[in-house]
Amino acid sequence: MFPSCHQPVLEARLHGDIAMRALRIGLCLLFAFCVLALGAVEVWSISIMEIGAATLFFWWAVISWRSSNPKIYWSPLNAPVVGLWTIGLFQLLLHGTAYPYLTRVMLLKIGAYFLVLFLLAQAFRERKDLQRLSWFVMGFGFLVSLLAIIQHFTSGSEIYWLSDLKIEGDPFGPYVNRNHFAGFIELTLPTGLALMAFRGVKRDLFPLATLLTIVPVSAIILSASRAGIIGIGLEIVVLVLLARSRKAWRGQGATIAAIVALLAIAVVAWVGTSRAFERFSGTTIHEATLGRRASMFRGAARIFLDHPIKGCGLGTLIDVFPAYENAYDGKLIDHVHDDYIETLAETGLLGGLCGAIFLWTLYREGRQNFIAEQGHFSRGLHAGAIMAVSGLLWHSFVDFNLQIPANALLFLLQAYLVTSPPVPPDATGPRVRRRAESRTAAVSEG
Repeated sequence: MFPSCHQPVLEARLHGDIAMRALRIGLCLLFAFCVLALGAVEVWSISIMEIGAATLFFWWAVISWRSSNPKIYWSPLNAPVVGLWTIGLFQLLLHGTAYPYLTRVMLLKIGAYFLVLFLLAQAFRERKDLQRLSWFVMGFGFLVSLLAIIQHFTSGSEIYWLSDLKIEGDPFGPYVNRNHFAGFIELTLPTGLALMAFRGVKRDLFPLATLLTIVPVSAIILSASRAGIIGIGLEIVVLVLLARSRKAWRGQGATIAAIVALLAIAVVAWVGTSRAFERFSGTTIHEATLGRRASMFRGAARIFLDHPIKGCGLGTLIDVFPAYENAYDGKLIDHVHDDYIETLAETGLLGGLCGAIFLWTLYREGRQNFIAEQGHFSRGLHAGAIMAVSGLLWHSFVDFNLQIPANALLFLLQAYLVTSPPVPPDATGPRVRRRAESRTAAVSEG
């Protein structure tokens, strides 16, 4: 028996599928590592993130080179990210940065962000891959939330029950700051909520999806992050508006939201809320007060006014800010609790323009993709991504979640899902065909 002439092609295609699956797994592992490595805020974890992103890009390049018909998909969000990176490069080359070393460090970080955003567009386009990605987001959010709840009641201010970790902050879960843990929940919780509300989850998987959603809601309440809880509330409002626009809220969507809310409240009431309410009622010793945040905002605004076009240099705020300090409290200011004014201070109007283009593209593409013809899963995925980016963008007015690499990568993941092409319903054709065949058989028997 002679081998088929198509066998080498089939084998090459099989090897390509396995290689792409490895790329998808690698991306998910990179997201998980950054979150579990204290948000990837230490030098060693940032280095691993950058090396990991570069390694995955090299792996994709090899796959494309060996493919007989390579395809490159370009996300509309790539351009503003490249634009921000280019601004930093020109600051460095033209000696327009206050501290060249810090700008170089930030360029490497933004370069890694771009590589991850680019690879997401290459790796996650088919329905089955997006489904696996959505379950990864829901499952990982659940596991990290469960870890945070257990750690909250058993270890005090320790992370991973390790007293050797000298944490100066207000840790919750694997994050050094509970507000950044809240940002993580804002980026992962909406996926499950929206998929259930838009019937993007199979009926027999609803109990599992509900469980994966309840625990993160409970965790963010226990974290007592005021901005985070408000952010989740905003995401719920966005979900209601999106569901009402598709006439999906009156039935299953409202029922699911009510069930999840009641079960989450029951879980929180069961584990106890006294400590959470105590933390919610006031600021902690490690938390910046409203007055201090306002002072930092004014300082960053003065930096922007002194460098309105190009800014003081990408990543250099920690070096420049002491000269603009007007309410010194003995603490080093590395970020000013407002991602928007910090971006303007470091990159000026040029960086602000890149940010505006990013946001305009994000919501323009999100609106078009959400109203397009697609299956329940695809619409739910787009709705969840719109909820996630909206919640974190609100939170960025009062915190610096986008300066935390783990949350920045998850934000880019959700931003890609907002702009990803709509996916048609699965198995619609065969179902219609079976119905047509059954009708034909009935007519012939009659």
